[in-house]
Amino acid sequence: MLIWGNKKYVVDKLITDNGFDNVKKQLVDLLYSDTAIEKRWDAFLKNVKGLGPATISELLTYVNPQEYVIFNKTTVLCYAYLDIPDMPKYNYQYTGKKYAEVCNIAKEIANLLVESGEKDADLLAVDYFLWDEILPLAEKKGSGDKTQEAPVAVKPVSAKDTKSLHDEMKEKLVAIGELLSFESRAEVRITDGVVVDAVWEAKIGNMDKAIYVFEVQSKGSIDSLILNLKKAQNNAAVQAVVAVADEEQLAKIIKESNRRKGSPNMGFRRCFGSV
Repeated sequence: MLIWGNKKYVVDKLITDNGFDNVKKQLVDLLYSDTAIEKRWDAFLKNVKGLGPATISELLTYVNPQEYVIFNKTTVLCYAYLDIPDMPKYNYQYTGKKYAEVCNIAKEIANLLVESGEKDADLLAVDYFLWDEILPLAEKKGSGDKTQEAPVAVKPVSAKDTKSLHDEMKEKLVAIGELLSFESRAEVRITDGVVVDAVWEAKIGNMDKAIYVFEVQSKGSIDSLILNLKKAQNNAAVQAVVAVADEEQLAKIIKESNRRKGSPNMGFRRCFGSV
């Protein structure tokens, strides 16, 4: 993980957030249990914070490259190039069931590699094959002219998916805040009767804290979001309030906040791209 200059910090945080005994137990269950991989995968992601699908699939591949393949954005991009359908877009879609499907497809690719003369090709060899042979083609296709491509059918977003996406965005906000050296937390009571999705906090010398408040909007009514952010501004330490949403929801938030009377400080403006 080259992005981390201080790897000890990452390890210490993993232990602090999850407990050393729990991390050990969950790793043993994930890597060595006889339970179906679908259940082991989902249980690990549920019970350990800070290790995602890419990392745990690397561990599984290291321990048993005959059965398990690395599952990350490169895998998804290469599989999509090979016209393998229903590849995940968001982290919550990297389920145990999907991982089992991805591993089965990788085994088919490994068999084809063996048939073509690559002796003893395992699923780690499949990963190298994807990186060396398929990824350059996928990236080239992705950077080409897309005007002639057929439109992609978008599946309706279920209530469960909306909740999962909402939770994922909160986790990403917390992770970004930590990378920027803020004290970053989710589900924080910011003032009486108001719990916001995420906050970033920073000490300013000997002064009080500076707080940045985030609310995520993925679907549905925006009234509670605007109300929460408006109330959050009553906290003197709050420096800014931020609504995080896609383009459609952002447009609704901006329109509604600008329409309301008596809220001069609640005029949102778009300062980031869509998510």
